[in-house]
Amino acid sequence: MAPVLIGLAGVSMAKASQFAFGINTWIITHFSWGALFYMPAGFAFMIYLTKRFFPGIQGSGIPQVIAVIDDPSHRKKNNLLSIKIIIGKVITLMCGLIMGASIGHEGPMVQIGASIMHRFYGYGTIRTAEQRRMLVLSGGAAGIAATFNTPIAGIMFAMEELTKKYIFNAHSSTLLTVIISGFVSLAIVGNYTYFGYTNEALPFLTHIPAITLCGIVGGLTGGLFSLIVQKFSIILPQKIREAIQNHPYKFAALCGLIVALLGLLTNGMVYGTGYMPTRLSLESDTALHAWYYGPAKFLATLLSALSSIPGGLFAPTLAVGAGIGDGLSLLFPNLAPHSAIIILVMAAYLSGLTRSPLTSFIVTMEITGSQQMLLSLMTATLIASMVSKVICPAPFYHALAQRFEPSPATQKTDKTT
Repeated sequence: MAPVLIGLAGVSMAKASQFAFGINTWIITHFSWGALFYMPAGFAFMIYLTKRFFPGIQGSGIPQVIAVIDDPSHRKKNNLLSIKIIIGKVITLMCGLIMGASIGHEGPMVQIGASIMHRFYGYGTIRTAEQRRMLVLSGGAAGIAATFNTPIAGIMFAMEELTKKYIFNAHSSTLLTVIISGFVSLAIVGNYTYFGYTNEALPFLTHIPAITLCGIVGGLTGGLFSLIVQKFSIILPQKIREAIQNHPYKFAALCGLIVALLGLLTNGMVYGTGYMPTRLSLESDTALHAWYYGPAKFLATLLSALSSIPGGLFAPTLAVGAGIGDGLSLLFPNLAPHSAIIILVMAAYLSGLTRSPLTSFIVTMEITGSQQMLLSLMTATLIASMVSKVICPAPFYHALAQRFEPSPATQKTDKTT
């Protein structure tokens, strides 16, 4: 029952996200300059909802899931995974997409899937900490499988990202949950490629320089994004840091204002998930967007993440990679076929940010229909992961998960009560 619910939730979230962004497209078509007013207000409003009614929904939700997996006895687990969290996540995510924030629904589906599975803890014989861990792990992985219509990506995500701190045990229940959720999504929407389709074939041996360059570029830029998000509060002067902490609504409004300005400068291309610009670029034979699209999308996604509004990074990250790849193809037109460069940098940038190379190449391969580039994608993502580790040693989601771990004082209190 639970895997089917997660599969249905994944499809519903995808459809709702497309509808929400459709509203945003209508708004910017008729009131483009209005973004300078409604985006700052919208960002601040979402932070208000998060702090006042739905604490625990900020960001993508993946760090919250990892925090519970790493410590199943987490005192605040019900604040991180619950029906209330699902409701808050859906409401604020739709608000964010209508406003035009550079976010996606894929990361939130991890927290939603984990919350659905966690709801079954305590039933029957499911009462131990290890069983709670497996429920949450299964739900999070199933959320990825349902989102991308690919059970293999869900299993790899569980192995590579959700279980970095301990050995992944492939329980049959975990695998079955992921597979059922993925196939429910496939049965409803089919093998849908959100970012477009290409049948580009890239001979590996004759394009090693291109694959290496794309891997390095993706690793550098993805690692830079991860570093900035992780160290943002540290690198700022103390007065600015205190001002942000004391005035989160004003900071969120400022982030929204800058995203609105970037949207006006790029004719709205940096808004939302980035599906359409990526699809147009991928299915074109030459560089389609101006050189600044990739950097602008990078900055819009960075500001959306730093503001702490609820929303995922998978789709915008892939869109950033596509934008950087489009610019790279413009800079080196004879390096490799245009669409191949875009796909390689998409996978490499995602790997550089998450440091999950296997998940990155599988997701990219599945959502673009580029199975014939398997070896090239795998190589690029491995290179990107190694380059990213030099820039930012701490894995992105696990570093953020530490913010949700109970303090030593809290742990001590729990042991004495």
